[in-house]
Amino acid sequence: MTTRNILRLFRGDALVGLILIAAALFAMLASNGAWSRYYDMFLSTPAAVQIGAFAIEKPLLLWINDGLMAAFFFLVGLEVKREILRGELSSLDKAALPVFAAIGGMAVPALIYAAFNWADPATLRGWAIPAATDIAFALGFLALVSMGAPASLKIFLLAVAIIDDLGAIAIIALFYTADLSVEMLAFATAGVALLAALNLAGVKRASPYIFIGALVWAFVLKSGVHATLAGVVTALMIPMDGKTANDASPLKKLEHGLHPWVIFLVLPLFAFANAGLSLTNFTASALFAPVTIGVALGLCVGKPLGVLGAAAIAVRLGWAKLPKGVNWLHMAGVAALTGIGFTMSLFIGGLAFSDATMLNHVRLGVLAGSLVSGLTGCALIFFAGRPLPFAARRAQRSSAAPASGRCAAC
Repeated sequence: MTTRNILRLFRGDALVGLILIAAALFAMLASNGAWSRYYDMFLSTPAAVQIGAFAIEKPLLLWINDGLMAAFFFLVGLEVKREILRGELSSLDKAALPVFAAIGGMAVPALIYAAFNWADPATLRGWAIPAATDIAFALGFLALVSMGAPASLKIFLLAVAIIDDLGAIAIIALFYTADLSVEMLAFATAGVALLAALNLAGVKRASPYIFIGALVWAFVLKSGVHATLAGVVTALMIPMDGKTANDASPLKKLEHGLHPWVIFLVLPLFAFANAGLSLTNFTASALFAPVTIGVALGLCVGKPLGVLGAAAIAVRLGWAKLPKGVNWLHMAGVAALTGIGFTMSLFIGGLAFSDATMLNHVRLGVLAGSLVSGLTGCALIFFAGRPLPFAARRAQRSSAAPASGRCAAC
């Protein structure tokens, strides 16, 4: 690899993947050995914000998961709105294939997990853990092997991951919501209505949206609905157009301004706080625990089967078509990469379980399934871009020739 390619690698998506890998490794080191005590103390340190009688008090771990991750979901919401209005999800032709692929990629992993945990209602609660894709990690692995691959491959993976995130957001709202406070939910609804009114009134400054969005986050947190959903709702209210045709829109400004903070601070800190797999009292039985197997196989087997199978059915029935320049080996590689569920899978795992042993099983399954998915996807995409052997090229030419043996131009 040339110096130029190395520099390009470290400026792009691959750097993001490497940073998250480093954060996960630091978490593993910190959660074991002499530093484990300080790691646990850091995550359990209480912090509070209080205004009059209204108070929010949580350990740092939950401030990271409920607070900082709201910024991640806010960024996801901005990307979703942009893609639906102007991007790859803006028309039926563009959205058909990633929509079918994402639906298959959410359903099959959940079924695989359920098959291993059906007998235990307590562990069955984690059925959604392998259903989500980590956008940052998946794009990072793709960047490692995508030299010469069609640009449409990255677009397809991004579209699938975004739809995956929408599905995960809906799952969190419907299945991982605690007891509701009607009063707090009413305040949050009023805040959303105010955000919508600002949008309809043509307010283009971002600051009122951010201020009201922060209040909505606090009310949603107190309501029992998971607070990160406030980030998505707020993002959907941000104006798509600027004051004039030459002005950058508030959505674009926020997306570009927030992206480096989320990528280089929020996600690595989340990974550090949640990927700490404690090996204390670790036994081989943990490898074969139903949660571990369900999560790992859901990610590295269920995701590619679901994505590739649904895409193949949609193409076969004429409901969608392959992206330009992409072959089925490319598709198999991308389908495998969707099995990298790191951030979102750990996030849903934290909502599904509070028991330390269960969380360790989740982490073990997520790390194993994501690693296998990443390596498999990289290998498939790498070979998809290699020249065919002479015999295979000759067979390919023969199969493409007309039955009469005459050239196509004759």
